[in-house]
Amino acid sequence: MKKIAIALLSFMIVGLGLKAQDGFVKTPQGDLVKNLTNKPGDKIKVNDVVTFNLTQKTEKDSVLGSTYTMGRPIKIQVQESKNAADLMDIFPVLAEKDSALVKVPTDSLFKGHDDQRPPFLPKGSYLVCLVKIERVQTLDDAMAERSKIVDSMKTAETTERNKYITDHKLVLKTTASGLEYVITKPSLKHKPLAGDTVLVNYVGRFLNGQIFDTSIQTEAEKAGLNQPGRTYAPYQFVVGKGNVIPGWDEGLLLLGSGAKATFVIPSSLAYGQEGYSDIPPFATLVFDLELTGIKPIKHAPAAIKPVIKKTTVKKHTVAKKKS
Repeated sequence: MKKIAIALLSFMIVGLGLKAQDGFVKTPQGDLVKNLTNKPGDKIKVNDVVTFNLTQKTEKDSVLGSTYTMGRPIKIQVQESKNAADLMDIFPVLAEKDSALVKVPTDSLFKGHDDQRPPFLPKGSYLVCLVKIERVQTLDDAMAERSKIVDSMKTAETTERNKYITDHKLVLKTTASGLEYVITKPSLKHKPLAGDTVLVNYVGRFLNGQIFDTSIQTEAEKAGLNQPGRTYAPYQFVVGKGNVIPGWDEGLLLLGSGAKATFVIPSSLAYGQEGYSDIPPFATLVFDLELTGIKPIKHAPAAIKPVIKKTTVKKHTVAKKKS
């Protein structure tokens, strides 16, 4: 039914031809918006949080992008509009479940940088947007919902991490920040200091055992990683300066040159609640790594604490005079 509804709505748009201006409202930023459904209910207000699907087309009906193809809608807080492209000034004429046809003047999109205008959006044309409002929340309701989801995901991550540690019979040390680690091959050689360059070979896994990254070619091949153009060699970076995730910055300072270790890094010390690229939100990461080398810099000598000489104070007692 959903596909049929979308198809019918697309038919309505084609039927409009985008020529007649009847029914379109011009916003202060110059967008033209036409509410196709006029659902009952309160109109969207500034600070509301809106979840909506968006399809962008040329006036010749060529699709440029769609959240339906991406697989997830857009969720934003409505704010005062700053330009025609942000679409913020269309929301006040819409309510939850409304669908709207929006025409954004491309001259406003490329104002000041017309050299970047693509040929399929010529001067005087419109970027055509089909907007479907899926949900409208107050800011307080959205924040409460977000907090509940975050708490649930945090709990799930901790449960999964503890299960992984138990199932793999790992005996780990835990730092104050929450980094869990075990040194599998100790080294008596010197440890790096913040600012030193280190070289690290590593294999990174999710808790389900899937390898998501490695500096070792044989491990990449076994895992079926597709990393075209990747040069496999120890990863080199300056440690302790925020160039890598916090779990690495902290953990590598605990290892002597040549040592091997396993780090179990909670998301709070990795990519957090947003995730990164192929790493999902709230993902605990497991790294088997080896500190293959250190290139130290010249460090300032450690401050020498002054030696305080202890003096012995003799105690004197006063004898009571005989009466």
